Amino acid sequence: MMLSFDLKTTVLLPVDMQQAFDGPGWPRRWNHAADANGQALLATWRRAGGPVIHIRHDSSEPGSTLRPGQPGHAFRPGFQPLPGEAVVGKSVNSAFLNTDLDLRLKRLGATQVVVFGISTDMCVSTTVRTGNNLGWRMTLVADACDCFDLPDGHGGTIPAEQIQAAHVATLGFEFCTVTTTDAAVLAAAGR
Repeated sequence: MMLSFDLKTTVLLPVDMQQAFDGPGWPRRWNHAADANGQALLATWRRAGGPVIHIRHDSSEPGSTLRPGQPGHAFRPGFQPLPGEAVVGKSVNSAFLNTDLDLRLKRLGATQVVVFGISTDMCVSTTVRTGNNLGWRMTLVADACDCFDLPDGHGGTIPAEQIQAAHVATLGFEFCTVTTTDAAVLAAAGR
């Protein structure tokens, strides 16, 4: 199947590209190319005038580094919204729950949603799954996502690379099209 995007109706959805994930207390992340790949996607959409909706985690948990007013709540360098780009704040994993994201997409006349961000297995995955369940055609740009090493519940650690591989495989099997940054940029350019 040939990947193609009409940037008039394909919305780019950066998920939780926030500074907290570089701070202390978070486990090791693996994808050092995630920011550059995400910025390449943003640049492509912006050049073409395509719609971008930034998703920001607004934690309600006391002490969270993602809580509004904390330095980590801010967008990562290079991911700050430009004038005219919407920001949807969420307090749970899915960007569709308790937000107006679905309504915003409908008002834009969207037909497709392209997602990337942090963390692949948590907010990115839950957003993709919910979007698919709501009837949106979802695309995951896997190499513009990142995730963390996680405890395995038995005293060990599951490496982030394994977490990423398992979640991308699950999402691609049932919930979305999985692609790369290079392929997404080419599809957005009509090639």
